[in-house]
Amino acid sequence: MQYKEYGDANNPFMMFIHGGGVGGWMWDQQVHHFSHYHCVIPELMSHNPFSIEQSAKELLLLIEKKANGKPVIVIGFSLGAQIAIQMLSLQPSLIDFTIINSALVIPSPTVERMLQPFIRLSFPLIKNKTFAKLQAKALYIQEDYFERYYQESATMKVDTLLQILRENMLFSIPPDFHKAQGKILITVGDKEKNNMKKSAKALVRSHPNSEGVLLKNIGHGVSLAQPAFFNRFVENWIKDGQLPEGTAIR
Repeated sequence: MQYKEYGDANNPFMMFIHGGGVGGWMWDQQVHHFSHYHCVIPELMSHNPFSIEQSAKELLLLIEKKANGKPVIVIGFSLGAQIAIQMLSLQPSLIDFTIINSALVIPSPTVERMLQPFIRLSFPLIKNKTFAKLQAKALYIQEDYFERYYQESATMKVDTLLQILRENMLFSIPPDFHKAQGKILITVGDKEKNNMKKSAKALVRSHPNSEGVLLKNIGHGVSLAQPAFFNRFVENWIKDGQLPEGTAIR
């Protein structure tokens, strides 16, 4: 799997895992803010065919290779958050701090089956810039990142997209998730879909030491929508255990 490294290799290890439909560039604001950490940004779509479990295994190997006994922090968004959950389940003692943003863990097999023919029919829309701008807006992608987002979307193959959607929509909480030994923060925006909010509750209830927060006035993509707020609450939670502003999830 391809990845980029930034920051100070002598300080705690911090991995940011991007969501579906975007790339490692979604974390540019975080890389800049956390330049005093050893930041690693993987590119999930460089792995083909895509698999949440295989991605998790490869990222765990990367952490073992790069962290060298330092504290390990993993932050995942959407599809990347699902991978982070899988990583915690595969190696419960490796990661010290995990932030899980907007992870879907309630499988929707019926919706997934219905989506397949629709995706194949509507796939040409991906190359339509007007459609792409609507999608970018929903993900809080700023104008200066649009061309990059559009080019990556336009070059994606339909079978790759279907595989990503399949993995995303059929994902559920792994049996060993509750064994994870590090600290876990689960967040979801209050403007996200109900299934995403239910997923956050399910995650909090399935791990005895996890904490969850419903973030106010946020949809799908807090790190892109409000990067300064996101950076601040990540830093405060890691340093002092301070929860971000919002409503506790129980």
